[in-house]
Amino acid sequence: MKRLLCTAAVLFGLGFSLNAQSDFAKGEELFMQNKPKEAMSYLESTVAADPANLKAFLYLGIVYQQLNMPDEAIAVYRKVLPRGGDETARIAYNLGNAYYSKGNAVFAEQFYTQAIEADPAYAPAYLNRGNTRIKSEARKEAVSDYEAFLTLEPRSPKRPDIERLIAFIREEFAAEERRRIMEEEAARAAAERRQQLLEEVTASLQAASAETQGLSAGSEGVEGYEGEFELE
Repeated sequence: MKRLLCTAAVLFGLGFSLNAQSDFAKGEELFMQNKPKEAMSYLESTVAADPANLKAFLYLGIVYQQLNMPDEAIAVYRKVLPRGGDETARIAYNLGNAYYSKGNAVFAEQFYTQAIEADPAYAPAYLNRGNTRIKSEARKEAVSDYEAFLTLEPRSPKRPDIERLIAFIREEFAAEERRRIMEEEAARAAAERRQQLLEEVTASLQAASAETQGLSAGSEGVEGYEGEFELE
């Protein structure tokens, strides 16, 4: 009896595994044909039956993103990220994209950074982190990311646009520096004028005080004549 039960369990498990493989094959085929809606149910069945299939998780997350389901994509990527292994950079990158699509620049940057830490040569993560940093006004850091991307992908078709953006940001930096210098010069000139005015006023008051003291001293120095006048 035990032997029969064990055999049945093995056969059931084998059938379950074969079904998971079949679902994945169909889901992958539809995914490659750019049919995310049709692929979704097959990939969902695959990850439920075979949690070790990282590729199925990746495909499913991308399908959710294609179908404008960022919350579902985030849930899938977060579930698989801790055991991403060699796929960690790509999973973290896709997770960053999902958060970016929701307008969450903080989490997007966090996961782009994790992708870069997992694979410092993963060029797309630099590009998208640069875009995220533009949104958060961290323009200097964004330029560094764009330059890193161009170093890794020197022949990227996006190069002209990225170089124009870098040039624009640097011109903004230069304009801000010019404004800062002009403001400092104006503030320094105003401070000098105030100091000059104060010195002129205090000098004038000091002179007036000295004149008053001179008049006072002269009056005190006149001696009175107390003798009697006699008329002859």
